[in-house]
Order: sequence, then C-alpha cells, then structure tokens
Amino acid sequence: MKKKVLSVVSLSAVFWINAQERDSLNQKKIEEVVITGQYTQQSINKSIYKVEVIDAMQIKNMAVTNAAEVLNQNLNILVEPNSGTGDSNANILGLNGQYTKVLIDNIPVVSDQGMGNLVDLSKINVNNIERIEIVKGSMGVEYGNNAVAGVINIITKKNYSKKFNAQISLQEETVNKDYNWFKKGEGRHLQTLNLGYRISDHWTVTADINHNDFQGYKGNLRGYKYLNKGDEKLRGNEWLPKDQLITNAAIRYAKGKTSLFYKINFLTEKINFYDNNLTDLPLGNGNRTYTANDVDYFTTRWIHQFNIQTTIGSRIHYNGDFSYQTQERKSQNYIYDVPNRQVLSKEDKSTFYDSKIFYSRGMFSNFLNSDKINFQLGYELDHTSGFAAASTFESNNNGININRTIFNYANFLSAEWKVNDKLSLRPGVRLALSDKFDSQYNYSVTAKYNTSQKSDLRAVFGSANRFPTYDELYTYVVDNNHDIRGNENLNPETGYSAGLFWDYNTVNSAEWKFNLSLSGMYLDVKDRIENVIINNQPLRFTYLNVDNYKSMVFGTGINLGKKNFSINTGVSVMGISQSLSTGQVSSPTDYNYYAEANVGANYTLDKTKTLFALYYKYTGKRKQYTHRSSMNISTDSGQYVLGEMEAFNMMNFTVSQPFFNNHFEVSAGVKNIFDVSSIRNTVLAGDAHTAATGNQNLFYGRSYFVRLNYNF
Repeated sequence: MKKKVLSVVSLSAVFWINAQERDSLNQKKIEEVVITGQYTQQSINKSIYKVEVIDAMQIKNMAVTNAAEVLNQNLNILVEPNSGTGDSNANILGLNGQYTKVLIDNIPVVSDQGMGNLVDLSKINVNNIERIEIVKGSMGVEYGNNAVAGVINIITKKNYSKKFNAQISLQEETVNKDYNWFKKGEGRHLQTLNLGYRISDHWTVTADINHNDFQGYKGNLRGYKYLNKGDEKLRGNEWLPKDQLITNAAIRYAKGKTSLFYKINFLTEKINFYDNNLTDLPLGNGNRTYTANDVDYFTTRWIHQFNIQTTIGSRIHYNGDFSYQTQERKSQNYIYDVPNRQVLSKEDKSTFYDSKIFYSRGMFSNFLNSDKINFQLGYELDHTSGFAAASTFESNNNGININRTIFNYANFLSAEWKVNDKLSLRPGVRLALSDKFDSQYNYSVTAKYNTSQKSDLRAVFGSANRFPTYDELYTYVVDNNHDIRGNENLNPETGYSAGLFWDYNTVNSAEWKFNLSLSGMYLDVKDRIENVIINNQPLRFTYLNVDNYKSMVFGTGINLGKKNFSINTGVSVMGISQSLSTGQVSSPTDYNYYAEANVGANYTLDKTKTLFALYYKYTGKRKQYTHRSSMNISTDSGQYVLGEMEAFNMMNFTVSQPFFNNHFEVSAGVKNIFDVSSIRNTVLAGDAHTAATGNQNLFYGRSYFVRLNYNF
C-alpha cells in the first residue's frame, strides 16, 4: 500500500469518527505492574525479579516507530541493524539476538531461525504497546530455550477506560539529509490508526494499522538510477528501502476471575535490493544499454494468539497461552534497464524461508490456601516446521532445499515461599525434552529481602540453554572456494547467570520521587557454537561446540521526578572474556571492559503544556579478541588479535505541543544529533567467504521529524 493512499484513508477517518476523550495511554497510572517472571500480574516493587519497564508515555516521548529504536536507549542493550537484510536484533550483555527471547504478550515471536530468538525488532511497531518489560540474565526455567542473556516482553494495550477510543498519527522524517514527499527514494513516511471500543463492561475490541515507508539511504552510493562509470560500483543504497505494513485486531472478555483474549497480527514487508554490478547489453545497430540483476524480498507474517486466565475450583489459577504463527520470506529477481529505467524481465517469486509454529504455554498456581507459600506448575511446547531454500537471503545451500521439523516439550516447577515479612524465596527447575536434542535441565533460585520500608535487595541465579539454529545444523556450502558445513550433532549451549540488585525508593514532603539502584551481574556461557577450521588442506569449516563466554556488569541508576519534571540516568561497566578456538589456535581469555551511560529527561511547561524530551546514550570503546586469517589459510590457521569497536554517542530531542484540550498534538525533533552513521569496528573478522571491512553501519546519521497526532 502506497504512502499517499494510506494518508488519504487516514485523513478521511478524521471526518467520520466521533470525537472522544483520550484513551488510557495518557491516563495517570495508580501503580506500575509487571507480568514477566510472575505467577500473576504483580506490582513492580513486589516483583521477585528485577524487571526494567519502558512504558507507553516514554515510548511516545521518544518519537520512535519500532521496538528496535526504543530498546537502543537501554543500558547493556545494543540493537544491531543489518543494512543489507534490514533486520535489527537485540544484543544483550554482549551476546547477539540468538541468546535473547523476544515475546509479545508472553508469546515468543516467530523468526527465520525458530521462535523467540533472532527476532527482527524493526518488525514490531510501537503504536499499540502498553509497555516493554526487560529481565536480564538466564531465564530458562520460566521461558525455556534461548533465554540465556535475557527476556524482552512486549505488552500490548488491551483495556480502554472510555467507551470509544481512536487515535490517528502521521509522521514524516528525513533520512539524514534525504527527504521528499513526492519524489520516490527519499525520506521516511509513517501513518498509524488505533481504534478501541468497549462494547460493555466485559467485552472490548481493538484494532490498529501501521504503515512504515522507509525509502532507503544512499550514503556513499548513488541510488538505483545511477549508471556506473568504468569499474566503479556506486549504484544502490547503503540502507535498503523497506515498505512495511502491520495490522492487529483483538477481542477481550473479562468477567469475575476469568478473562479471554484473542489477537491476530499480520505483517507484510518489501525490501528492495539494487545490484551495483552492471551488465553491458548490446541492442544491435551500435546501440547498447546497461542492466542490473535486482531483487525484491517479501515477508509475510501471521500471528494468532489466544490467552485464557481463570480460576479452577475455588483457588487454583490457570494462565494458558496458545499460538499459531507463520512467516514466509520470498524473493523475486528481475533485470532492470538502468539508463531507460524499466524492468526488462521478471521471474516468479520463490520462497527461501518458511516457518510454521504451534506453541502453547500453561501455568497453574495458588494450589495452597496459604499466604506463606505458593507454587507454580507449568508446561511449554512448540512444534516448528522450517524450510530453507537452496538459495537463501544471505547464503547458499549448494542447491539443496532443507525441510526440518523440531518438537520441544518442557515441564517446569517453582515454589514461592514468604519466609517472613522481609524475606521471600523462589527456587525453580525445568525439564526440557526434544525429538532432536538430549534432555536439558534448567535451575533457578531467586530471593528478595526488604532491607527497610524503602529499599529491597534481590539475588537471582538462573540457567538457560540455546539450541542450535537451522544454519548451524544444516548449512551446506561446498564449491571450488568454500567448504562450510553444518553439524547435526551439535549440543545446545548452556548459560548460567547470577545477579544482585538493590533498590531504594522514597517520596519526600515536597512530592519529589527518588529511586536509586545498584546492580551486579555475572554470565557464563559454555559449549558455545562457532564456525571453525577443521582441516587446512583442503580448507574445511564446520560448526562445533568449542567456545566459552563470560561477562560481568556493574551498574547504578537514579530516577528523580516531580509532577511535570523527571530525569532518569544510569551508568554501567561491562567486562567480557571469551575463550575462542579455530584450527590449532586459541584466544587469550582476558576480561576487556567498556562503559555505558544514559540520560532521559522530560519537562512540561505548566501553562502551555509544552513537553521537552531529551534522550542520550553513550557507548564506550569495546575491545574483543577476533580471529585474523593468514595469507595462506590452507596451511596456517591464523591468530587472535584484539579488535576494537569505536565509542559513540546518541542523542534525540523532541518538543510536543498539545491543542484543543489535548486532542491534537504536534511534535517535532531531531534524532541522532551527533550524526553517527558507521563506526570503526575491527572486531568484524574476515573468514573463508567474508572479508572484514573495518567499519560497521549502525545508523544513517542525523534526521529530523514532524508528527501530527489526533486523539478522538
């Protein structure tokens, strides 16, 4: 759907929707609650886990458009975008997206590599998010496979306080200096529409649509129209154009102790790849043209989700989740005549990834009529059918299509014991069974101690497994220059984490709210899977469980606020130690430390209600050992050297002005004020088929935006 068509549809809605008051997004919350890692919805102060929360108001003030942009403000989280694929994965505690479980309303999200891991956060829009909950550390007992570095749980809006709620938003952004509303190839254009209707005291329906038209960023290249001269390869975009449409519809029933919730999510996305190699095509009679082998990539995703919460008998709580999800990715090759700007021929679309997943998770709790002790019994199962074509988005399976099905089942048990008014304990255990891997056990012990009425101390230990991805199990690329093979005998990786968290909260007589937090965490991942040289002559690579990873992080945070002013700031220091091996060489295991800091500040003028919001994050220089191949890789395994990822600063600033009793709001601002684009990164090592560039594309520089928001 084109941006102009959607804009007309969205603006037309203004004339037929009846005006209503603002929805619950901007209602004053009585007490912040969380659900991640809890038996039932719980006050954040009473949660036995340390849960970090980003609420809807913070997300709104950031003027962000997807979950990737939100999470990049959080300490010890780096959302790494891939300018080639368009995906953005969360790096938590120094580990990439394979080690993080991403959930929407407690349900893991489908991805190319399975469920919950390596989720593209740019495919999760923020216009219907109530809050994002983050728990760092191994959460294997509660959330199973791949929850090694932590869990990101995205909670969507389900309840509205008013009878009818509608919100429409239009946002226009520059992409660095590129912007043009009419001209194809410049800027970012977003339109959203949210609807909520409370049918009765028991029934609520919601729906929303979000269109994100990102026209790409040329950077040092010249765009899809450019005709290369000589041997130059300047045609194309550094950041590929992406057109994305996401819709949600949900219905909720709640009465007494029972609630039912069904939601359907649909996503369609198109990414344009423009080849920088041109082919000379003679046309006869001395005429010629130049063609490019361009590709369009398509993603279609469906998520069906059903949740039931009820009481069995007079006491036992049951919380059940059921989900069926599919994601299909297709490619379409076509020959493009660059000088004449026309498509000469186009192939049929072909599927290169296809995932179908059935998932269910159920939890029973409150078995005992006791204020002192409670326990939870749960199950989790997922049945994943995956397909990878002979030629995928970034690799080649040597002409072999891969069809695999994996079934995982787990039972988990935990008990929460309130020893006295100050001390609570929760031990837990999980047994995971799989038709592919040996049985896995995970353990956890969590303690919360109220050191005073204003402060508490949490101690958390947990373990989790990371199951091998499809690529690690089944990759097969063998030709004259490459021999890289997956390994179906890989074992799951195992991670262990321990954390200590202290929080102090107070409100003084002048109604100033103050929070101070101190934390320390340790993470150890054993049997890490790595692509290693197993033979020098001839050169051959495969995946093996050979590496180990350790990290420790220490941090502090301060939150201060009163009425129309708030400031949140934090500092952390992380150290990473890795034991890496390839061929006959191994890396040093020294700890390398780097610092991070962030600040979020909001101030609202009393008379005009003008909001000023500033968000800043500093990521320090990060050092990490990386493998460097020798000149003769067939006889020499190379060596490990200390690479560096350059430090960088990110800052966003927004001004928002409401009108007409807060129904209409205009926001404007600047993102990435320090104009960060690519940074020097010598950690990115070359291997048998990829040369290191020494640079990494993180962002596309400074951009400006204007947003119009109307609440009916």
